[in-house]
Amino acid sequence: MIKSFLRDESGATAIEYGLIGTLISIAIIVGATSLGSALNAKFDGVATSVDSAVSG
Repeated sequence: MIKSFLRDESGATAIEYGLIGTLISIAIIVGATSLGSALNAKFDGVATSVDSAVSG
């Protein structure tokens, strides 16, 4: 019974899939955050250009 428990790897496989899913989720969150920051900076630049064109 103990030997069969030690040879059972189905739990290890589930943990590995969970870790892979977690790493992929973290990568997506980091990528989306940096993309959002870059887009925000771009839109701020466009808004500044439009404001200066309208007032100038």
